[in-house]
Amino acid sequence: MERPRSASPGLVNSSRVPYSFLLLNLGPNSLPFHNVKRNRSHEKTNPGASAKHSRTRQGKSNCQRPGKLFEALVALQARLRAPNGCPWDREQTHQTLRTYLIEEAYEVLEALESGDDRKFQDELGDLLLQVVFHAELAREDGRFDISDVIEAIHSKLVRRHPHVFGNVRARTSADVLKNWEQLKAAERDEATPSQRQAKASSGSLLEGIPKTLPAVLEAYQLTRRAARIGFDWEDFAGLVAKLGEETAELREAAGSADVRRQEEEAGDLLFVAVNVARYLGVDPEIALKRANRKFAARFRAMEEAAARSGRALADVPRAEMEALWDAAKRDPELTRR
Repeated sequence: MERPRSASPGLVNSSRVPYSFLLLNLGPNSLPFHNVKRNRSHEKTNPGASAKHSRTRQGKSNCQRPGKLFEALVALQARLRAPNGCPWDREQTHQTLRTYLIEEAYEVLEALESGDDRKFQDELGDLLLQVVFHAELAREDGRFDISDVIEAIHSKLVRRHPHVFGNVRARTSADVLKNWEQLKAAERDEATPSQRQAKASSGSLLEGIPKTLPAVLEAYQLTRRAARIGFDWEDFAGLVAKLGEETAELREAAGSADVRRQEEEAGDLLFVAVNVARYLGVDPEIALKRANRKFAARFRAMEEAAARSGRALADVPRAEMEALWDAAKRDPELTRR
């Protein structure tokens, strides 16, 4: 293994994944990933050691084990992409993997909300695999590899935390965010000519917010960035008044035949609703996901109630549907979803 190289002199060291390890694992007889994992045979005769290690995994993990396992994961994905590897893996591109990247991110959130640590662990692994997979595709094209990915985020973390690794002082989270914006501005000034040209069209604080984000997340990021420099509501009452104003405008648009205006006013109302959540310190995407789950649980309860009477919910009169909905709302188990 190569010696660790300093990403920022005198601060923190980083190391690159040794591709000698990766290349040694590309043969047709290379060991599968599960053979690289820790040998648990001694735990059968030493339950105390197993319990101790379990506590270690729950708390502070072994510093050497993750590195070796990560190297094995990188090698495994390269093996799957190699000749005589997996036909499905060999067919994938950055474009074909886009859907999986989004799906895995949402599955991580769902596992987090479930409180099931085993599921959470598994889904984090699936998301990690997406990072490794994309890096492997880039390595094959000679653009960058997983070492570059790790080194880039390591350097960025050190650079963006001068209050930890340098002499800058930051007493509050607000101070940290303010420092970040200043650092990002400095990074733009230090960019290469091609990078500066790419960003010349916008020196905006909003630069870097992906346009491919779901609309709720994009609105959240836009308003959060603006709030960092003080462009925010002075109090919650002002936001509530704005919510009422946009509701009135949507009501007026709904009474017209102008579909384009209805869409615009509906969008304005949704944007303000996202801003309300952001102002309260609530992640609107997560809040809406919870509301979705609550609605789904109550609706399924309505379907089950209708089925107990020998009917499909679609055959239940509207007034009775409302009664079933009210009953579902009173169920504390469904309310806590």
